[in-house]
Amino acid sequence: MANWQVSGTYLARRADWQTFTKVCEAASAEQAREWALSEIGGCHHVKRGLIRITSLAEVPA
Repeated sequence: MANWQVSGTYLARRADWQTFTKVCEAASAEQAREWALSEIGGCHHVKRGLIRITSLAEVPA
């Protein structure tokens, strides 16, 4: 499996966009994207529509 770096922003409280960068191990870019959406949504109680992914890149292990 490859390591993927997912970066973007999500809408925190009071119209404040918070940046994030997550690294995960996934078989494909789509799986890494879904993992990041799930992680941000679960930890910060943000709906998927309020999460913007700006970059998705494979990184060396």
